Amino acid sequence: MKKSKLSLLLVLSLVLSMFLAACSGGDKNQGTDTSKNEGKDKPVTEESKLADKQELNVFESAEIPTMDSVLGTDVMSFTTLNAVNEGMYRLDQDQKVVPAGAEAMPEYNADKTELTVKLRKDAKWANGDPVTAHDYVYAWQRAINPETKSEYGPYFMGGKVKNADAIAEGKAKVEDLGIKAEDDYTLKITLERAIPYIESFITFQLFYPQNQKFVEAQGADYAKDAEHLLSNGPFKMTKWQGPTATEWVLEKNDTYHGAKDVTLTKININVSKDPQASANAFNAGEVDITPKLAQAAIIQQFEGSKDLIRYQEPSLFWIKMNEKNKALKNINIRKAIALSIDKKALVDDVLANGSIAADFLVPKEFAFLDGKDFREGTKPYLEMNKEEAKKLWEKGLSELGVKELALNYVGGDTETSKVSDSFIKNQLETNLPGLKLTIQPVPFKIRIDREQKMDYDLLFTGWGPDYADPMTFMDLMLTGGDHNKMDYSSAEYDKLVKAAQTDLAAKDQERWKALQDAEKILIEDDAAIVPVYQRSVNLLINQKVQGFAHHAFGPDYSYQWIKILK
Repeated sequence: MKKSKLSLLLVLSLVLSMFLAACSGGDKNQGTDTSKNEGKDKPVTEESKLADKQELNVFESAEIPTMDSVLGTDVMSFTTLNAVNEGMYRLDQDQKVVPAGAEAMPEYNADKTELTVKLRKDAKWANGDPVTAHDYVYAWQRAINPETKSEYGPYFMGGKVKNADAIAEGKAKVEDLGIKAEDDYTLKITLERAIPYIESFITFQLFYPQNQKFVEAQGADYAKDAEHLLSNGPFKMTKWQGPTATEWVLEKNDTYHGAKDVTLTKININVSKDPQASANAFNAGEVDITPKLAQAAIIQQFEGSKDLIRYQEPSLFWIKMNEKNKALKNINIRKAIALSIDKKALVDDVLANGSIAADFLVPKEFAFLDGKDFREGTKPYLEMNKEEAKKLWEKGLSELGVKELALNYVGGDTETSKVSDSFIKNQLETNLPGLKLTIQPVPFKIRIDREQKMDYDLLFTGWGPDYADPMTFMDLMLTGGDHNKMDYSSAEYDKLVKAAQTDLAAKDQERWKALQDAEKILIEDDAAIVPVYQRSVNLLINQKVQGFAHHAFGPDYSYQWIKILK
C-alpha cells in the first residue's frame, strides 16, 4: 500500500554537523531491536498491575485520507480501519493469519479455487446489527463496481476473484462476482485460479464487510467523518472531522465480540509532522507512542534507552519517473538519474537508523521459498556510478537536443520529508550538470492525488506489502495498472509477471525466477523507478505500554492487545 513518506535525511549542512556525534555515540543497535511485537510476552502480575486509566496517546505523521474501506489505498487509512473494523481474518501478534470475523480458517475444494468461510454468529455492528455474509458480499461488490471508483477493488480482485475483471470493465454485473452468501453466516468465494497467498491476501482491509443499510442511508456522507461511520471492530471512532483532521479519537467498542479481551478504553491520536516536537512531547509524558523517527540526530538522543523500539520492516521507498515527460521517456536520462544518488552513504552516514540502501523492489527478509530469501540469487541493480551517470546524462541531453533540463519533484510536507528531498535535489543537481530540480512539498493526500493524475515529473513514494508474497510489489508496474501511473510499459515485464499470476502459480521455483527476471527488467534494464531505501522503524514507546503489535504487511499496527501498566 502507499506509504506516508516519513523521510530520510537532514539538510546537508546539518547532516555534516551531526554525523560525527552519531558515529561517536556507540553501537547503533543499542536501542531495542525487535522483530517481535513489543510487550506481548509480559504477563500482568501483582507486581505490574494495570493502570486505573486505560487511555493511550499516540502521534501519527499524517492525516487519514479516507475511512471507507473500499476506497483506502494508504497505510494511515488501513491502520485505523484495522482498529475500528474487522474482516474474516486478521494478523495476530506473531504475524500469523487467524480467524477474526470467521469461526475458523477457510475450507477448500480439491483445486483450491473455492473457499468456504463460516462466520461467527456473535459478531455485531456498533448499532447492534449482526455482521452477516451479506455484509461481505455487499462490500466486495461495491469495491468492484466501476461506479464506486475504487482503486484497490479492480487492482486486488482482478485476475483473482471470479469475474472481477469483466465487472470492472463493465462487461458483467456486480452480482456475478465470485462471492456468494450461502446463508447468513456462510460465504462461498470463487477464484479464477488457485492463489498461493490467498489466506494472507484476504486479511486486507479492502475485504472488510460493510453494512448496506447504514452505507446507503448515509449516501454521499458515508465515511466522511466519525458521525457517518459504523464499526464492527475492537474500537469505534468517536471523533474525526474528515481527511483534513489532525486529531481523532477511538474508544472501546462494547458490541465487539472480543470486547472482554480489549483493555484500552480510549486512544487519542494527533498528527505531528515535526519529529523533534514528537520526541519532546514523549519526554514530557504527553504521548505514549511517537510516529516513526527517521532523523539520526533525534534517534541518537535515545540510543540505549528501552523506550526506543527498532525493527526492520518490508517497506520500500523509491522515486517514480513520469514517462509522459519526453525527457523521462529517454532511457539514458532515467539511468543517469538512477545512478546519481549515493544511497549507501545516505542510509549509513545520514539516516543512521538501521534502514538499508535499496537497489531492488522486493524487500530483503520478506518473501521466502523453501527457506530462501527472494533476494538470494539476485544482484543489486544500478548502484551509484557518478562517472557513468554523467556520460548517460550527456548522451540523453544530446538525443533530446538540449543542454539543460528542468524537472519538478513532488515530495512530502513533513519536516523530515523536506530535508530528505533537499538532499536528493543536491545529489541530482551536483552529479547531473544542467539539471534544475524544483521541489514541490505537499501533504500526503495531495501527493496521492498528484500521483493518480500523473501531475509530476519525479515523485517520491513508498509501498508497504499488502500480503505475504513478492507479487504485492511486482504487479504495481504492469502496463496500464492502477498503480503504474508513470506511463511505463514493458511487454516482457508484463509477460513475466502475468505468467507468475497464472500459468506458474503452482510452480513455485519457476514462478520465483519469473518474478526475479521481471524485477531486473524494471530496475536495471528499463530504469523505470529509482529504489532508494528499505526502512528500519524507530519508535518511542512508553515502557508502561504492553502488547503493542506491529505488522509486516497490511496495517502498520494493532492496538487491541495493548494494556497500560502502572
